[in-house]
Amino acid sequence: MNNEELWSQALNDIELAVSRANFVTWFKDTHILDFADGVVTVGAPNGFSKEWLENKFHKFILKSLRSRVPEIRAINYSIAASSTPQAARIKPRKEFAPQPEEQLEFKDFYVDPKTNLNPKYALDTFIVGSFNELAHAAALAVIKNPGRVYNPLFIYGGVGLGKTHLLQAIGNAILKNGPPKKIYYISSEKFSNELVSSIQNNAVHNFKEKYRDFDLLVVDDVQFFSNKTKTQEEFFYTFNALHEAGKQVVFSSDRPPKSIPDIGERLLSRMEAGVIVDISEPEYESRLAILKSKAAERKIGLPETTLELIAMLIQKNIRELEGALNTIYMQSKYQNRVLSNDDVKSILSKNIKPKNAATPSQIIKTVAEFYDIPEKSIYEHTRKTEIVRPRQVAMYLIREDLKGSYPFIGQKFGGMDHTTAIHAYEKIIQETKKDSKLEEEIKRIREKYQNQQK
Repeated sequence: MNNEELWSQALNDIELAVSRANFVTWFKDTHILDFADGVVTVGAPNGFSKEWLENKFHKFILKSLRSRVPEIRAINYSIAASSTPQAARIKPRKEFAPQPEEQLEFKDFYVDPKTNLNPKYALDTFIVGSFNELAHAAALAVIKNPGRVYNPLFIYGGVGLGKTHLLQAIGNAILKNGPPKKIYYISSEKFSNELVSSIQNNAVHNFKEKYRDFDLLVVDDVQFFSNKTKTQEEFFYTFNALHEAGKQVVFSSDRPPKSIPDIGERLLSRMEAGVIVDISEPEYESRLAILKSKAAERKIGLPETTLELIAMLIQKNIRELEGALNTIYMQSKYQNRVLSNDDVKSILSKNIKPKNAATPSQIIKTVAEFYDIPEKSIYEHTRKTEIVRPRQVAMYLIREDLKGSYPFIGQKFGGMDHTTAIHAYEKIIQETKKDSKLEEEIKRIREKYQNQQK
């Protein structure tokens, strides 16, 4: 059995194991590049496809290949366009034939080799809501005065919340609007790999020169610097050289600097020297706006009621929202009809577990009832102890349980400044450590609004 036959048979299994939308999207133009010594190298047409094959579909690929060739022990993935018939040309079923403009555009995944930036990521397509407005404002400030304000800029938040989009948008905007500048975007993992390679090839000097020559260096997912002493040391000197020369550095991470384990104190102090902002999970209004924007961008025609239902069901992150939008659209086209709400719920429940959480208003109402105060008094700008404590508890719970951003919380409580929300959150954290009564009160409040969701 040659590589082409092996991959063709494997795809037959994979098509049955994943959704049709995912199969059409991620396995197009894939092929086996090489098979030697029990290791299969799968070629993907671009970096985005490679990432999804590697992180999302690896177990399906490994299982289907091993079922035919048991001696396969590992699979590697590589970006490689194929000019041979061996590449998988995924054809839609006859009854499901989207027009060319309806298909996912693989050209969207183009990356400029000089900057590592994808021009698709622009500020124009970045949806701003209360969950990310501080990060967006900080990005605008950096674009306007790179190297002079908010240097470094550290943006953190969970997976799929738009950090990479915003980071790359900063680079693209500076590249487009200002005088010519040397800009480079890289993941922390790739930075580390390049350093190791330069050491092995006695080319550390070239490595140092490369990274200290940029006007803007954007480093994604710096949590992966954890426990890599040599990488941290080299990056520390790189950062110092750039910072002292007035060059801009932007970081992203899935957590704040202090929460990254095994990071040296010197590098940690540099990360904390500028501005640290977070991106939290988007609230309903932002989720709906994101869906509408994505639908318009890709010319996806779905009823607004369907978009509203998706926004209600998918609460975790933007990436899942986009995946749900693609899935529902593909299913709608495949079945050649408008899907009912029950259809949408059924389809999404198979792939994504909706989060069952209270709303900010429910939390505030529960807190007011627990402390036996009028609900409207929580929104008042007053320093009365009997009001301040419940308000701080409500702010804490919205931040802790719903991942609400500080600006959103401040806005929710009568337009208070976001620093009030930060103070409330940190104060309750500190007081629960030494006040078991308060800790028990919060536990009982949680139980009340969580039970209302069941």
